[in-house]
Amino acid sequence: MAEQRTPWAGAWPRLRVADWAEARDTLHMWTQIVGKIRLAHAPPANHWWHVTLYVTPRGLSTSAIPYRTGAFDIEFDFIDHRLRVRVSNGSHRELALESKPVSQFYAEVMDALGDLGIRTRIHPRPNEVDPAIPFAEDHRHATYDPHAARLFWGQLTRADRAFEEFRSEFVGKASPVHFFWGSMDLATTRFSGRPAPPHPPDGLPNLPDWVTEEAYSVELSSCGFWPGGGEEGAFYAYAYPEPAGLADQPIRPAAASYQRESGEFVLPYEAVATAPDPDRALSEFLHTTYAATAELAHWDRAALEADPHRLEHH
Repeated sequence: MAEQRTPWAGAWPRLRVADWAEARDTLHMWTQIVGKIRLAHAPPANHWWHVTLYVTPRGLSTSAIPYRTGAFDIEFDFIDHRLRVRVSNGSHRELALESKPVSQFYAEVMDALGDLGIRTRIHPRPNEVDPAIPFAEDHRHATYDPHAARLFWGQLTRADRAFEEFRSEFVGKASPVHFFWGSMDLATTRFSGRPAPPHPPDGLPNLPDWVTEEAYSVELSSCGFWPGGGEEGAFYAYAYPEPAGLADQPIRPAAASYQRESGEFVLPYEAVATAPDPDRALSEFLHTTYAATAELAHWDRAALEADPHRLEHH
């Protein structure tokens, strides 16, 4: 059906952060609820990889979550605007993605899990935000914008593709491309293989220091996209620990810069979307920021990197 086609297919969707601020904050809380459900059931993985969501052809998903002798998943469908809970025994429930308070969304999701026989307890308040209103009491965030949600998913889809291509060149330890619901960003991280010094307290609201210490326990170079930091969101890149001189390294494209307040390189999304070749502009940002880190921190690049087309020759 024509109306189901994605109007931005092949393009970089344009969405001003200011135009969906309330809807973004509501969706942020909804993804926290779903992410915490995965956290409650998924086996632990290093650096909190077991809590994340993933970009799908329709939205964002938990992927399969083990439960008793089977599994279930939860997916935000930003095409039909439904939240779907599916169980490996064939049962399922769904609810509408529409304007409603976080408290109502939370109750509906937990009721759906109960109907499906999935007993779940989560820490019932958000992380990395202030104030951290308990989900059951959050009547402030109650806006859903279907058009904006679909455009945001489109942004994530383009970022996901670029990050997957970038990730394919690295054969050392690397994270999946995944969506962290605490900070509401899509990210992928490369690791040198060397342990990192303990991460100092960073003052993130409603996030225990030991959570950050686990996330940054190994020397790393990370990149991502989040719906902030620019008029239409921003791509970022950083290192931990940050090698001396990183902030002064030349990077591309020209629209990128080092933000000393956050300790990150930042490239506004709109600079990518309006570039003559958006894919090349983002690729330059990912490659030059990583190379600056790897060179200054003396990573064993010969052992960690490989030709992404190496398997095509067989």
